[in-house]
Amino acid sequence: MELPPKTSLLRSRYGISTLEIACIVGLALVPLLVGLPYRVNIFLTWEGAYRLYLGEMPYRDFGIPTGFAFWVIPAIFFKIFGPYLVTLVKAQVLINIISGLSFRSILRSLKISPGIRLLSIVVFCLSYSFFNFWPWYNQSVIVFELVALSLLMKYLLRPGLRGKIWHLLGSAAFVFISFFTKQDAGGMTLLICLFLLAYCCNRRRDYRPLLWFLMFFAAVAAAVILPFSRYGFGYWFNYGQAPHNSRLSGYDLIDEFLTTSDWLKFYLLAILMLFLARGQNLKKYFQDQPRMVFTLLTLGILTEAAIFQVTSYTPPDNNIFFHSFAFVFILTLLNEFLNLDFTKWKILLPVLGLVVIWWSGTYWKYLDRILVRDFPSFAAPDENEISIRTYMLNRDTVNSDSKWVYSDIPAFRKIYMPASTAKGMDRILQLPVVKNSPHIRVLNMTELTPLAWAMPYRPETGQDIPLWYHKGVAMFQRQIDQYIQRIDQKQYDLVLYEYVPELNNFFPFEIRNALEQHYRQVDHFLAPRRGSAATIEVYLK
Repeated sequence: MELPPKTSLLRSRYGISTLEIACIVGLALVPLLVGLPYRVNIFLTWEGAYRLYLGEMPYRDFGIPTGFAFWVIPAIFFKIFGPYLVTLVKAQVLINIISGLSFRSILRSLKISPGIRLLSIVVFCLSYSFFNFWPWYNQSVIVFELVALSLLMKYLLRPGLRGKIWHLLGSAAFVFISFFTKQDAGGMTLLICLFLLAYCCNRRRDYRPLLWFLMFFAAVAAAVILPFSRYGFGYWFNYGQAPHNSRLSGYDLIDEFLTTSDWLKFYLLAILMLFLARGQNLKKYFQDQPRMVFTLLTLGILTEAAIFQVTSYTPPDNNIFFHSFAFVFILTLLNEFLNLDFTKWKILLPVLGLVVIWWSGTYWKYLDRILVRDFPSFAAPDENEISIRTYMLNRDTVNSDSKWVYSDIPAFRKIYMPASTAKGMDRILQLPVVKNSPHIRVLNMTELTPLAWAMPYRPETGQDIPLWYHKGVAMFQRQIDQYIQRIDQKQYDLVLYEYVPELNNFFPFEIRNALEQHYRQVDHFLAPRRGSAATIEVYLK
């Protein structure tokens, strides 16, 4: 009797799983190994996590137009590692690992073949999680959605799994956590889950799982929201009521989809072509419940991405979580015609190489900085020669990377920023009013929120205190009028205001006008923004 051939790593029981987990964890850890720039909006993540770290309660001590689920993980990491900016990077490592493992769990429930599953996880990590090295609610809401979907897929598609009801209830809980992180993507997560449940319940003629899901979602929502109802929750939480707006515009959805959304339209075309190619087998396909769940999930994610890019428009790549779902769906359908064995190295490696090249934009910018720094003769452009990098003269050197440095202030360590910003913060800490006043009252309307821990000062609290100051988004005319009144009465010892002329009241212009009337500007310096002339202004009584 002949001995069986030696099993390769890809075909061993744990081979593919080992590679998948190594990819998820390895790429998640990369940001800890490099210096990172101060990123736009990171101030908001730090501020919310810091207030929870201090023991403050949302809606009672500060108002936010979203839920507070997003800040929980960063706040826990602050308790463990301290309220440094770099602590947020550590928190994001965990968030990225959770997102990768959840996506992997979804694919396992869908019984995606191991080779295609590995390729899809690489696409997910490179296209979505790798470059998210800061926590941000528009990304965390999707992570919680992935957890909810992974639990629901286990309930729907793994009939022999023990404790199935807990997977259903856990999915409902994470759907609410997703909604309580950001209403738009969280609401669409709820709709996708309900649609999948309704389809499966209808196939089985048993609607009890759908009722259990709805009841548990409502119970979790009531348990979380009701305690905050006496603190103005209905005013702050944005469900489309005044003074908020819903951001859901039919015209904007159509315009964004038809004007841009090239990848979304390409994926929909590819899916349609593959369906048409099946011909008469299409009816049989639609009767296959696991395949239909896979199809409905993919189309639901593509629809969510088309809406999310309009309702959550900053940064502009919030919605690219759809690439990995579309990739695995299209490759799975395509392989039914090609019948390729992706567990063979000779097939897997070329495709993997093309995937890595496809998403090279996510990692090349970091490699490019290293090459320009360490191999200038090869990578740095010679301005005396005309080339693709030198044919235009760049007169705008505001906040260019060459002028970014590390600050000596502990809260900002390992994060580089414009030299002007670092020096400006040092001057603030040397102001007599900062050095000699143990109970200084500060209004900090800038992106340098970690100064609260560096000075230190206690942030203002109250039901009318917004967590951040974007007019029409996180604060409204009522709050603006109150701040103007306090400035008129000179209640603050020090006011820091960030003037961003190209953004629409990112920090309300009315407050700057009041400061110019009632306070004295003693300093100004560049804000930590690339390619922007935004400045931080320092005001004293």
